Amino acid sequence: MRLPDDAVQRIHERGAAVADVDTMSQAIHDVYCGIMADHDHPNEKDRQQAEAMIAALQKASSTPQS
Repeated sequence: MRLPDDAVQRIHERGAAVADVDTMSQAIHDVYCGIMADHDHPNEKDRQQAEAMIAALQKASSTPQS
């Protein structure tokens, strides 16, 4: 997901991030597969985990906090 650099910087300064399934699957791959991975790019499992993570984040961010 591409946003203007200044917008991304302001988001990051507030401790947040903007992600779509592609960027989330890459992040999941980087964190959980790391340098020991038997594949170079996110695979279908990474993508499925990204979709689940995005859905969970959307749900959490739309639920009022008590």
